[in-house]
Amino acid sequence: MSAKFEVYKDKSGEYRFRLKASNGEIIATGEGYSSKQACLKGIESIKKNAADADVEEV
Repeated sequence: MSAKFEVYKDKSGEYRFRLKASNGEIIATGEGYSSKQACLKGIESIKKNAADADVEEV
């Protein structure tokens, strides 16, 4: 089993996502979005841009 994004609606009615590792552990969560479409676009942005992202220590 590989990692997967889960999209869900929170208690306030906003759409959110969480990224789960292959063992089921949540390894990332997203902000709240007003629509499911916007949430899915957020996921696509991460998939597109994260592969080349630098790690910055602050």
